[in-house]
Amino acid sequence: MTAYFIRRLLLVIPTFIGITIMVFTITRFVPGGPIERIIAETRAMQMGEQGGRSRAQAGQGQPLSDDQIKKLEAYYGFDKPVLQSYGVWLLKVLKGDLGRSTRYQDPVWDMIKERIPISLYFGVLSMVVIYGVCIPLGVAKAVHHNSGFDNITSGVIFAGYAIPGWVAGVIMLVIFASRLDLFPLGGLASDYFADMTIWEKIRDVAWHTVLPLLSYVIGSFTVMTLLMKNTLMDNLSADYVRTAIAKGLSFKQAVFRHALRNSLIPIATSFGNNVSILLMGSFLIEKVFNIDGMGLLGYESILDRDYPVVMGILVISSLLFMVGNILSDVCVAVVDPRVRFK
Repeated sequence: MTAYFIRRLLLVIPTFIGITIMVFTITRFVPGGPIERIIAETRAMQMGEQGGRSRAQAGQGQPLSDDQIKKLEAYYGFDKPVLQSYGVWLLKVLKGDLGRSTRYQDPVWDMIKERIPISLYFGVLSMVVIYGVCIPLGVAKAVHHNSGFDNITSGVIFAGYAIPGWVAGVIMLVIFASRLDLFPLGGLASDYFADMTIWEKIRDVAWHTVLPLLSYVIGSFTVMTLLMKNTLMDNLSADYVRTAIAKGLSFKQAVFRHALRNSLIPIATSFGNNVSILLMGSFLIEKVFNIDGMGLLGYESILDRDYPVVMGILVISSLLFMVGNILSDVCVAVVDPRVRFK
């Protein structure tokens, strides 16, 4: 198994290069980049200075000279072939330099670093709530299959699954924030947060966290709960469980000593893949609740054609996803000692 995990780690390198070179190439040919934006802004400034007299003529001409455009291409690295530019970018990444934002001129890593704690905060809380609630709920539904409890909870979680998280966020904002005034309309802290005591700050952050957290986890409850329930039911009907009960084990002991551990294997398989979600978040939910996290940063950088930021986020997300796949295999090996990777 050690050799297997070493090979998986080595495969991260070519996979990472393949992902980044593909996206890097796309960003070079997609229209609306930083040079086009500068040209559009310059043309708009010239039109504003000239007023309404010659707007049509101003819109037809090129506001920048060929020499200025060549300098901009050299500044942004667009004067080199794609592979050469990618090589320069990759060397900078290996040195820890993700470049500078073409929109705000700030270092990309500084922009990402400011938002990592926010996305990590919601990501960790979401994972804890999802696994902490769905596993016990799935076990209870499997043990009490077709009971009133099972039918009612199934109706609730299916209703939650039918509503996207950001739509649920809008509904909760309208009901609980706007009409009932029980929760804030958005953000992660109040305006007077700096003047609060430590306990008041904790309570304020928790108050702002409730609705976004519910929006994050509402869609995952159904998948994880039903996965846990169905897998446990399959194991409860297996011969080894019936044999354990026939030998004198109580039903409760058969569930928790034998069937439950085998039922956790599919859960463990998906655990590592959720690592990338810890930091990436959801840009729609962050947009609805005005939370300045990684998801919103990625969304805005795509709209602004801020390619250094897009590539910086891609570097982090792709590495997290690949490491998460390896972590999934580790979780499966821990849960099921019979697993042998070759």
